Amino acid sequence: MALNLHELEESLSRLESVDAARIVSSSGKIAEVHVIAAGEKPAKQVVRDVQSLAMARFGTQIDRRVISVVQISAEHIPGVIDPDSVARVQLVDLAEEPGGTRTTIKITLRWGDEECTGAATGPAVGSARLRLVGEATLDAVERTFAQMPPIALDAISVVPVGSQSVLAAVVVSAGIGGREELSVGSALAAEDEGEAAVRAVLDALNRRLARMTG
Repeated sequence: MALNLHELEESLSRLESVDAARIVSSSGKIAEVHVIAAGEKPAKQVVRDVQSLAMARFGTQIDRRVISVVQISAEHIPGVIDPDSVARVQLVDLAEEPGGTRTTIKITLRWGDEECTGAATGPAVGSARLRLVGEATLDAVERTFAQMPPIALDAISVVPVGSQSVLAAVVVSAGIGGREELSVGSALAAEDEGEAAVRAVLDALNRRLARMTG
């Protein structure tokens, strides 16, 4: 199936780390990707967000060399909170409880002095593990922050970014008028891809958590 560049452009524009995006194509292929972003994330991270979303949601790899990022200083954006100025949510434990053909993943997170555990149950197969980890992480976040609006895991997978393998997570929520809002997070895929999946989901939610904990 041919890649719908307009749909990809729309999805990139809905990323929390991106304020606007425009794709320039040549012979139906991506030739240039132009992005306007706030200054709170390093440009390299914004580029990785673009690459991760394209691969995780559309199965398309974008060469980082065709992505250009223009950043607006956070000083000029009202209400922007520096994520480094607030307490980070930390992973305490990742546990798996097998039960025949089903398995339950439990994720325990700590924020300040509080710990909350989220869970997700599904088929006991390797291909479902990352999604269960991601869903359990979101459940733990919602239990930790009661004011968190409804969120869902749109996609999660290991994607190639340059010479590295990166765990990418795409989280979706409903904005004003039911408009779909996307956020993407990533973490280097280490020996334990489960822990990397947790970090990727938390990375996708960093801006929202910063607003809640600032």
